[in-house]
Amino acid sequence: MKLIVKFNLVLLLVFAVGFVATGYVSNRLLQRNAREEVLENARIMMEAALAVRSYTSNQIKPLLETQMKYSFLPQSIPAYSANEYFKQLHKQFPEYSYREATLNPTNPTNHATDWETDVIRYFRQAPDRTEMMGDRDTPTGRALYLARPMKIDAKCLYCHDTPEIAPRTMVDRYGKDNGFGWKAGEIQTAQIVSAPVQLPVQRAKTALAGFMLSLAAVFAIIFVSLNAMLVLLVVRPVNQLAKVANEVSLGNLEVPDYHPAGKDEIATLADAFSRMRKSLKHAIKMLEV
Repeated sequence: MKLIVKFNLVLLLVFAVGFVATGYVSNRLLQRNAREEVLENARIMMEAALAVRSYTSNQIKPLLETQMKYSFLPQSIPAYSANEYFKQLHKQFPEYSYREATLNPTNPTNHATDWETDVIRYFRQAPDRTEMMGDRDTPTGRALYLARPMKIDAKCLYCHDTPEIAPRTMVDRYGKDNGFGWKAGEIQTAQIVSAPVQLPVQRAKTALAGFMLSLAAVFAIIFVSLNAMLVLLVVRPVNQLAKVANEVSLGNLEVPDYHPAGKDEIATLADAFSRMRKSLKHAIKMLEV
């Protein structure tokens, strides 16, 4: 087996092992980073929803108090504004969904499902926890979710304490059976942003594919460069030196010397062989005399 073949086999083996190990480690890191990126986007969406709620509560609701005496305006409700905001955001980020799941909501569409109820109860049992994340199974596949508790403040009790205190137009619209009896400071609602697990997985796969292709391209360049250097600096000089040695071994002492350029090990070997050939030629002449 030729030297260059052995060299390439070792190089390919080293690359294969390194390629697999790098791919495994990179995939783990990219999966984790992609998951964190999705969760960070969810946090930003939650903060934006809270900002919309605050704006509605502090600036929009006071402007609509007079009109609310004659007709119910959902635009004055912070939760409604937050959901409307997210509907617009959903057009740009259709992978994400936003819910303000509530145990006892005024609007039945905000009623917490079974798993959302478990999330709210978890926050009630652990009031010091400010965030919860995890995976769950859905009809469309596994989903990644991020949840935060929402404590009731005094402003909420204007609509959710008793039907007698609540705006009449709101009671006429939703009735007296739901959305009342809330207590200040308790956790009644949880913000929940969900995204399919496939979203971070797909982002990680895309990044991994680009990285591994780049790594393969770098290896190909290194492989070609090393082979070219090996042929020019080692294989070709050694082959030339071998031809000279073969001629000498056949008795042709007049074969021209081979002097490769440079002062590396191959050039030193060629010079040593040239001196040996000259010494052998001189010794044969002395024997003939």
